[in-house]
This record gives sequence, structure tokens and C-alpha cells, in this order.
Amino acid sequence: MSIATAREMMLEAAEGKYAVGAFNITNLIQMEAVVEAAIEKKAPLIIQASVTPSQFLGQDVLVAIYRTLAESAPIPISLHLDHSTSVDYCKKCADAGYTNIMIDASKQAYEENIRQTKEVVDYCHALGGISVEGELGTVSGVEDQVKVAEDEAQLCSPQQAVDFVERTGVDIFAPAIGTAHGVYKTKNPKVDFERLGKINQMLNGDGIKTPLVVHGGTGLSKEYAIKLVAMGGAKFNVSTELKYALIDATYNYISANRDQYNPGKIDVAVKDAIRQSVSKWIDILGSAGKA
Repeated sequence: MSIATAREMMLEAAEGKYAVGAFNITNLIQMEAVVEAAIEKKAPLIIQASVTPSQFLGQDVLVAIYRTLAESAPIPISLHLDHSTSVDYCKKCADAGYTNIMIDASKQAYEENIRQTKEVVDYCHALGGISVEGELGTVSGVEDQVKVAEDEAQLCSPQQAVDFVERTGVDIFAPAIGTAHGVYKTKNPKVDFERLGKINQMLNGDGIKTPLVVHGGTGLSKEYAIKLVAMGGAKFNVSTELKYALIDATYNYISANRDQYNPGKIDVAVKDAIRQSVSKWIDILGSAGKA
């Protein structure tokens, strides 16, 4: 329990037909709230930090907080570097103690994506205790420093997915299937469920080898999320919703209590909002009670 890689818990999730919630945080309050919600739900957990908050807070600081929280937790928890486009920064976070690293070279030419991804895989596997996520195709929207216009997004080819996974040795795989970072502009976004199912069948039809990741969870309906899990999604990323929860809870508290200057009460309001959001997603993804 406690300190774990994303791959460890995702293998169990893929076998059990549920998904592990992967929640992006930008500060200590969010991290504590995410952990508290997962413990309450007895759910495995992936804490994610994208490059900007990781650099701002310091990767060593984040790892120290993560280890402090995880080592006393009765659930498995992984610390994941999300969407790093830099091989060097992936290595720096691996050295610091992250247990899962995502190298996002998806905007590079195919062969360069393979080269960069394999370099990170080889480095992390040599260190041990670290799993690696790679991406093929491009997910539209904005995630930290990664910006992809909708007309630039490219869906993942199932045939290329098999070649990519075999040549890079990635532990978990994120195929672009039409989901998007940020907030969807429509209630019914065009998500290629069948593509995800086909990729899952081609990679894992004879037994789970490379669990799949769904990016762009914020704004998807419960029905969409459940179907994506049924098609093979074993890690489900939620980022923007937690940013909104933090900012809205802060704004609402200050607006209602303009004469108070107690930051601790703002932290409590933020924690409550984050816990509610995370708990909701854990129930949707079916991971409650799976730790």
C-alpha cells in the first residue's frame, strides 16, 4: 500500500473493469483534499502535477509532501508528472522520487516521439520503481504548457499504437480518442469510444499488458466516463474541474465573508470543494472500495 506506481494499480483496475482517478493539484491544500477523499472512499489514487506547478513548488518539495501523506495512508498512491515535453525534466522528477512520469512528445514527428519516449522509459526503468506514460495522437485544448487547437488534434491510429508501445516499452499508454483538455464546448463531445476499444483489444486482448489512460475528464458526462472505462480506460485524468473548485470556493468564501481575514477558513472551504469533486469521480469510475 501507500507508495506505488501508476502501473501497479492500473493493472488491477483494467482487470477489475474500473478506473483509477488521476487528479491534478497545484498546492498542498489540494493534495491533502485529494488524499483525504480517496482514503474516505478506500480508493487507489494517482496525484498529478503538471510541469508549471511542479517547477513552481519544486519537485523535491512535492515529493516530500507526497511521501509524508502516502506513507501513512491505507491506500496505494502514485505521484505522477503530467505532460512534460522535456526529457530532461522527466529525468529530474524521476530522480526526485515521482513514481510515474509522462513524457508527452505527441506533437513531435512519430519517430521522434518514439525516440524521446524510449529514452525516458529506459532511464526510469533503470532507476526502478517508476512507471512511464506515453501519448500518441494529440489531445486538443490546454493542459499547462501544452496547447493544441481543435483542428490540430489527431486521433491515435490503432496500428501505430501497437508499434509505439512495442518500440518504446511504455508501461501505460494514452491514445488520443477525441477527448479534450479544459472545458468542452458541447454537452455531447465527439469521442471515439470504438477507437479506444479497438486499441485496448489490440494491446490487451490476450491479457492486460499496457493499461490505457483517458485524458480530458473534466466536463464529460457520467455516461461518457462509464463507457470509456468499459472500453478499457484504466486511468482517468481530472484537472480543470479541480482548478475551478479551488478558485470558485475561494471567491465564494471571500465574497460572503469580506470582513474576515482568516486564510485557514478559505483553506477549509477549498478542501471541502475538492473532496466533493474527487469523491464524485471516484464513484463514477467505480474505484471506491478497491484499495
